[in-house]
Formats: sequence, C-alpha cells, structure tokens
Amino acid sequence: MLQSIGPTEWIVIGAIILLLFGGKKIPEFFKGLGDAVKEFKKASRDVAGDDDKEKKS
Repeated sequence: MLQSIGPTEWIVIGAIILLLFGGKKIPEFFKGLGDAVKEFKKASRDVAGDDDKEKKS
C-alpha cells in the first residue's frame, strides 16, 4: 500500500499534519517518538542479554 503513495501524496499528508498540530508540536512529537524508540531498543537489548545469561548457566 505504501508503495503506491507518491511524493505529491506525502506532501499533502505533511501539510495536513502541519495544519492539525502546528509548527511547535511536530518537533516535540518526533523527539518523544525518538525517545520511545531508544527506550524500546534498550529494553530489547536487556531482554536479549538476560536470555543469553540463562543459556550460559
């Protein structure tokens, strides 16, 4: 489905998001999203590390 979306459609989607949330909220949203991804990766590594420790025991 995403393969059929062209550059014009992405520009329209971006403009709609900008109108809905405003210029100040978008950087805050992406910063929060980036923090969430970092936390998820950290938790994934911790879980994977715990599994490795259990296998060695």
